[in-house]
Amino acid sequence: MGLLIASKTAQKIYKITDRIGATIAGSVADAQAIMDLLRAESKLFEIQRGRPMSVKALTRLLSNIMFQGRGLYMLQCVVGGLDESGPQVYFNDFIGSVLSDKYVATGSGSPVALGVLEADYTDDLPKQRAIELAVRAIASAIERDAATGNSILVSVIDKDGYQEVPKEKILKIWKK
Repeated sequence: MGLLIASKTAQKIYKITDRIGATIAGSVADAQAIMDLLRAESKLFEIQRGRPMSVKALTRLLSNIMFQGRGLYMLQCVVGGLDESGPQVYFNDFIGSVLSDKYVATGSGSPVALGVLEADYTDDLPKQRAIELAVRAIASAIERDAATGNSILVSVIDKDGYQEVPKEKILKIWKK
C-alpha cells in the first residue's frame, strides 16, 4: 500500500500493568497482538510469583518476542514504568534491540520529537512540566511529519500508578 496511512487516530499508548505502559509505532495489528500478549504474560507472572513483573523483565520479554520474529513484526515500542528499581524507560526496535535512556521517541516523527526533548529535558522536571514537554514534542512531530497522527495521548506512571492525562488538558497545552 506504499505510503498510505490507514488511520491517523489509532491507539498508540497501552496500559500493560498498573505500573507499566508502552507506546507503539508501526503496525497497529502487530501492536494490538503483542500488547495483549504482554498483558497476559505480566498477569501470569504476578499470579505465579506473587509479585508484579519489573519494567526491565517485561521489556526483555518484548525483546525476546521481537527477536524471535526477526523483522516479522513491524513495530517499535517505548516501555516505561515504575517498580522497585525506580522509574525506567526503554526503547525496543523491530528486531529486539533494547536501549535504556532518560527519554526516547519512536516513529517517523521521532527526529523532530527528540529535538524538542533534547532541548528542554532535565532530570528534575516537575510532573506538569514533563506533561507539557511531551505534548510539545508530539505536537512538533505532528506539525513537521506527514506520517505522524493527528492526536496526542499522554500517560503518566508514578507512585499513584498508571493514569491517562485527560484530552481536555492535552488540548489546552497544545493550543498554547
